[in-house]
Amino acid sequence: MDKKVYFVSDAHLGSKMHVDSVEAERKLCRLLDFTKQDAQAIYLLGDIFDYWFEYKKVVPRGFTRLLGKLSEITDSGIEVHFFIGNHDIWLTDYLQNECGLIIHRKPLIAEIFGKKFFIAHGDGLADKSIAFRFLRRIFHSKFLRFCFATIHPRWTVGLAHVWSNKSREVGGTQDFMGENDEYLIQFAKQEIKRTPDIDYFVFGHRHLLLDFPLNEKSHVINIGDWIQLFSYAVFDGKEMKLERF
Repeated sequence: MDKKVYFVSDAHLGSKMHVDSVEAERKLCRLLDFTKQDAQAIYLLGDIFDYWFEYKKVVPRGFTRLLGKLSEITDSGIEVHFFIGNHDIWLTDYLQNECGLIIHRKPLIAEIFGKKFFIAHGDGLADKSIAFRFLRRIFHSKFLRFCFATIHPRWTVGLAHVWSNKSREVGGTQDFMGENDEYLIQFAKQEIKRTPDIDYFVFGHRHLLLDFPLNEKSHVINIGDWIQLFSYAVFDGKEMKLERF
C-alpha cells in the first residue's frame, strides 16, 4: 500500500467557537482512524487545543478521546508530530511521554518522499503586528510561565478560556487578504531566497484554505481549521491535496 503524510491544524478543542467541542473531537478521531490505513506520518500543526497548560503533576481535564487515539496511533508505529501553536504553547513532556508524540517548538525543515517541506504553525513568522509580537514574547517567557503555574487552576483555566474565546471572536475562519498582505506568503518569499529548494511551505494559524504557487516549484499551503472547515492536507509523494472531511 502506498503511504501518505497527513497535516491537520487549528482544532481549538474546548473553544466556544465549536457548536459542540466534544463532537468536533469525535470527528477529529474519525479522521485519525481514516489516516491509519495508509499514514506514514501525521503532522499536527498547532492550536489543536484551545488552551493547554501542564502543571508539574496536573494536565487539563478533557480530550480523552483524542489523547487515547493519538496514543493508539503512535503505539502502532506511525509517527505523530505535534507543533506548538499560540494557544497550546505551554506544554512540557506529557504528550511526548504519555502519548508518544514528537514535539516541535520551532519550525521544521524536513524531507518527505523526496520533497523538501518547511513546516510550522505560522505565528510569529513575518507578522508585523506589534501587539501580537508583544503578547507572543509574554507567552514564551519561562519566568511568566513559572508565575502562572503558581496560581490555582480554578482561576487560570477560566481566565485562559475567556481570553481565548475573545480572540476567536476577532478571528475565526479567515478570508484571503491578497498576496501582498498575507504575511506567511511574504515570509515564504524571503525564506525561499535562503533555501531555494523548498517545495512546500505548510502552515496553520490563519484558518484559511490556501494553495499559493510561489514559483513553478514551490507552494505555500495553509490547511484551514477544524472549527468550520474541518479540513486537512495530504501528500502522497507526488502532489499535495487540500481536503475537507
